[in-house]
Amino acid sequence: MHQIALSCLPGIGPVLARNLISYCGSPEEVFKINETRLRKIPGIGPKTVEVIRNHSVFDRAEKEVSFIEKYKINALFITDDKYPKRLKNCSDAPVMLYFKGNTNLDSEKVISIVGTRKSTEYGKDICRELLAGLKIHEPLIISGLAYGIDFLSHKEALKNSLATVGIMAHGLDRIYPAQHRSLAEKMIADGGLLTEFISGTVPDRENFPKRNRIIAGLADVTIVVEANIKGGALITAELANSYNRDVFAYPGRINDEYSSGCNHLIKTNRANLITKLADLEYILGWMKSSVKPPANQQLILPMDLSDDENLIANVLMNKGDVMVDDLALMTGFPQSKLAVHILGMEMKGIIVGMPGKVYKLA
Repeated sequence: MHQIALSCLPGIGPVLARNLISYCGSPEEVFKINETRLRKIPGIGPKTVEVIRNHSVFDRAEKEVSFIEKYKINALFITDDKYPKRLKNCSDAPVMLYFKGNTNLDSEKVISIVGTRKSTEYGKDICRELLAGLKIHEPLIISGLAYGIDFLSHKEALKNSLATVGIMAHGLDRIYPAQHRSLAEKMIADGGLLTEFISGTVPDRENFPKRNRIIAGLADVTIVVEANIKGGALITAELANSYNRDVFAYPGRINDEYSSGCNHLIKTNRANLITKLADLEYILGWMKSSVKPPANQQLILPMDLSDDENLIANVLMNKGDVMVDDLALMTGFPQSKLAVHILGMEMKGIIVGMPGKVYKLA
């Protein structure tokens, strides 16, 4: 109840909500803490105090609890173990998610595929070929359940026996576009539907950029198949870049309207160029040898490592190849601090970086 109430407070976004939890200790304490202490929290002014003190938000939270219980929806709070780890690592991640489905949101490989709502035959062919090729890697496919590339990505994922999750810009009490209801129902059986919005929320324009950050944050990589220079897919790509995730874009002819966005991403070094699945496999390191060193082989670490460097090295020794986001979670270091240590350890020849922002001991 308190978790949902916190996420529903008007004017309090995910960053401030996480700040409140950090200072107060729990969602319950946010509503119990005295006003004097509340005012001392950075970002909290008189109007925000008034919003938090107005407990009418619990009436709405109570209705949402009834809704999620009735329709067997999983409510995932930012501090829950089941909250998607990749998304949790993003500073503006929603404090509350609502999920209806049957898949692991922390799958080993997660790919977001986005593009224009007005896809051409060129884009459709790319999408079909890409999803068919990805079958051997068994990734979770993320998209936005919109017309065009989104719809085809979900459809082709199911066709190739890949779990797929649609991220929605509204509550789980509706499907938008309504024409995609049949597909959405199939996705729930092998994948799911995910949103940060409570029931009754309509798909207003301002909700879609919020949805796009979830599409970018949930995945290891975002692939832009076909997009206009002003398309929402470019927003998702920019968000993925801001989260230090890999971005790929398929090129198109210079005069094609729905390739202009992809060409721009490639031209400005905001995306890797992809023409075939092998490009993706190489950059992400998915085709690297699976041969492991003998179990009795002992690695000896240098004696002059700092405590932080020893922690990073021990994680890599025990886990092998580790993505930078996972390394941040395992060490508890913020990305900025981790980046400094990684650079220093690479310069010392202790660790090496591989495609896909993966690191291992040298």
